[in-house]
Amino acid sequence: MKIVFLDAATMGEDISLSSIESLGELVCWPSTPGEDVKERIKEADIVITNKVVITKDSIDSAPNLKLICVAATGTNNVDIEYAGKKGIPVRNAVGYSTESVLQITFTLILGLLSKLKYFDNYVKDGSYSSSGIYTNVKEIFCEIKGKKFGIIGMGNIGSRVASVASAFGAEICYYSTSGTNHCVEYPSVSLKELLSGSDIVSIHAPLNPATNNLISLEQMGWMKKNAILINMGRGGIVNEKDLAYAIDNGLIAGAGVDVFVKEPFDSDHPYMMMEHKERVLFTPHIGWASAEARKRVVEIVTSNIRTFIGKS
Repeated sequence: MKIVFLDAATMGEDISLSSIESLGELVCWPSTPGEDVKERIKEADIVITNKVVITKDSIDSAPNLKLICVAATGTNNVDIEYAGKKGIPVRNAVGYSTESVLQITFTLILGLLSKLKYFDNYVKDGSYSSSGIYTNVKEIFCEIKGKKFGIIGMGNIGSRVASVASAFGAEICYYSTSGTNHCVEYPSVSLKELLSGSDIVSIHAPLNPATNNLISLEQMGWMKKNAILINMGRGGIVNEKDLAYAIDNGLIAGAGVDVFVKEPFDSDHPYMMMEHKERVLFTPHIGWASAEARKRVVEIVTSNIRTFIGKS
C-alpha cells in the first residue's frame, strides 16, 4: 500500500507521522507544485493532501488510487464529484482545529481592540521610559463587554466563538450562510442586519458559491465605522482589494485576517500596499495549526486510512 503525502511540511517537524507510516509505504513530499502532482501520485494507492489541489486530471493519472485523505476540514481543493464518479472516497478531518481557531480568533480580536501593537511598541521604543507618567491614555482601547458581536457561520467553530464572546459579556447574533438556522441560543439575522449592527464581525464559514465574495465594498459600507472585521474562514469570502480600501479610507476601524485567496500572497498584494497597516493584524493561516491540532489531524487521517483498509 503506497501512501503519498503531497505537502507533509504543513504538519511541522514536531509532529510524528509514524502512525501513518505503520499502515504502508509512506512517501512524504514537503510541498508539491501543481505541475508535479500527477508525477508524484501516479503509483499511489492513497493520497494525503492538506492544501495541494487534486484535479480530475490528477485523479486520472493515478490508476491505483483508492482513497484521498484531506488533512484539513475543507475539501474544496479536491474534485470530489469526479472522485466519486471514479469510486474514490474523499475523507477529511472534522473538528480537529476548533479550539486552535478559537484561540487565534480572540488573539486577533483582543490585539485589535486593546491596541496591543501600539502599546508594545510604546514601551519597546523607549517612549514609556521618557514619558514621566506611569500609564498611557492617549490611545483609546475598548472592552468586548457590551459590544454587539456578529458571527458569520454558526458551525462548531462559530458556536465556540459565540460562547467565549458571551462570557466576555458581548451580545451575540449570527448569519447562516447555508440558510439553515439550526442554532436557537442566539438570534439569526440577515447579513445586512448583522453587518450594520455589529461592533465585531467574525467569519467562520466555508468557501462555496454562497460565500464567495460575500463581503465586498458594498457590504463593508453597511458596517459601523468603529467596527472590526475578523476573517478566519477562507480568503475568498472577503474581497481583499475592497478590504484594503475600506481600512485605508476609514469605512471600518480595523481587521484581523488569517486566510487569503492565494497563500502565500504576492508581494504586491493590496494588503502590502495599504497606507494604514497599523489598523490590521495578519497571521499566515495559522488558525488551524496549534501543536495539539496538528497532532489531532494526523490521528484523524490515520484513523480514516485504518478504517478504509480494514485495520483495527
